[in-house]
Amino acid sequence: MLGAVTAIGPLSLDMYLPAFPQIADDLDVPAAQVQLSLTACIIGLAVGQLVFGPLSDGWGRRRPLLVGVLAYAILSLLIALAPSAPVLVALRLLQGVAGGVGIVVARAIVRDLYEGAAAARFFSRLTLIFGVAPVLAPSIGSAVLRVSSWHGTFVALGIIALAISAVLVARLPETLPAERRSAGGLAEIARTARTLVRDRVFVGYALAQAFALSALFVYLAGSSFVLQDGYGLSPAVFGLLFGMNAIGLVILGQLNARLVGRHPPRRLLVITLTAQTLSGVIVLAAALAGNLPGLLAGLFVMISTIGMIQPNAIALALDRHPSRAGTAAALLGGLQSVIGAVAAPLAGIGDPGRGVSMGALILAFAAAGMLTVPLLTRR
Repeated sequence: MLGAVTAIGPLSLDMYLPAFPQIADDLDVPAAQVQLSLTACIIGLAVGQLVFGPLSDGWGRRRPLLVGVLAYAILSLLIALAPSAPVLVALRLLQGVAGGVGIVVARAIVRDLYEGAAAARFFSRLTLIFGVAPVLAPSIGSAVLRVSSWHGTFVALGIIALAISAVLVARLPETLPAERRSAGGLAEIARTARTLVRDRVFVGYALAQAFALSALFVYLAGSSFVLQDGYGLSPAVFGLLFGMNAIGLVILGQLNARLVGRHPPRRLLVITLTAQTLSGVIVLAAALAGNLPGLLAGLFVMISTIGMIQPNAIALALDRHPSRAGTAAALLGGLQSVIGAVAAPLAGIGDPGRGVSMGALILAFAAAGMLTVPLLTRR
């Protein structure tokens, strides 16, 4: 159930990527305005996590999660009726808020039940479903486009969310008993947030995850235009390649679950952040040369490393504040979404061409993530 809820994020971002060119033509807007809808969703994910993560420390986990997933379903169906780009962007913002509730509460539930290496191992298991969602999302989106327009993509998202809501209503238990809940209201939430922000090590792991995932957001925003317009790939081939990249993420996530019991999560995090930076070098070099095989290879490695970076960074950060899991998860996800919201529109600046700007941004964010851990998380 937690994996399905967590998958809402990548489904929101990935499923309509093959439809970007069609949306731009249908609404008669430039590519940058379509990419703005992706940015709006990322901002919404940040707001949803920042607001409802702390509230779940006081309300419990079950009720906010149910409301968030159901609201996501309704908003998805409304997006299918969007008549213009501004309406699309506004509804995507609200859809992101609802999706953020599910993501942050799911992470808090894991911290309610697990800690340390066990938490890292469980987050790695969630990566299996989190990774399968990007595998299926562009393929589902491409299949919908063959029988419908881009509007049908959001109808499908609404149906998926309604199905998840039904399962949660029937099966989801409450993991935060009343005696463990925070009762301090907004003042207590503010004090907790200040404590977390002043924790240099927590901030270091949060930034490492945020920068690494921002490299992924750049890929999400720019890859459909680069690979379809710049290199002439069809939507079906783009969806296939997108799925292969996500399979690499799943494989490394499951490998992490096996390694984390024998190696410290921090060591695994440092190794994969370094690997991601090296892959950024490959992506940029291949883009400069117009080498499609090299570009695809570098993107595959870059995306695969997320399978190890995310579970280890989240577990290391949340392990420092077990009694504030909701607020800590909110800051983790909020920071990730804010930086990602800045990263995504940068990919739309200028002609996508062969992907030089996309490669430069991926390298910049990956390098920032690699440098953050040794600079901020040393004892």
